[in-house]
Amino acid sequence: MEKLREQYEKEVIPALMKKFNYKSVMQVPKLEKIVINIGLGDIKENPKSLENAMNDLMQITGQKPVITKARKSIAAFKLREGANVGCKVTLRANKMYDFAYKLFNVALPRVRDFRGVSGNSFDGRGNYSMGVKEQLIFPEIEYDKVDKLRGMDIIFVTTANSDEEAKELLKLMGMPFKANS
Repeated sequence: MEKLREQYEKEVIPALMKKFNYKSVMQVPKLEKIVINIGLGDIKENPKSLENAMNDLMQITGQKPVITKARKSIAAFKLREGANVGCKVTLRANKMYDFAYKLFNVALPRVRDFRGVSGNSFDGRGNYSMGVKEQLIFPEIEYDKVDKLRGMDIIFVTTANSDEEAKELLKLMGMPFKANS
């Protein structure tokens, strides 16, 4: 599954150098890491949901998730500081490229009525965030073994200096943006 890394080196780098007039290959933005996060609101009522979410995330990414904890107490949400609130995985290097390839070419096309992802979810520093409503779009998840549909946040962290550079990088790598965004 080295396809995306090869595509980046052979096609994306020359295209970005030409479009943005970079003098050196080192100026070309690259994908630094992908962070996948699952937040669990029902963990108080169903303590086993954390274990199930971690198993799903491990199957999808091939890497063991880290448990995320609440940074401060919020009485309105009945949340105490240090309580488990979800899990996340940070992918780098080959696993990152494999996950991105699988997301762009296998998972996103399985979403019902999919017309592309929004081009407005950049943070101003070249990072892109998107949400997925259910984990079933990934082929590793078996429908019969799912206890509850869980959404996840996927953040693409790049070395780009602007949103325009980051959007062009992700578009050339295969991210299916909506036509009008």
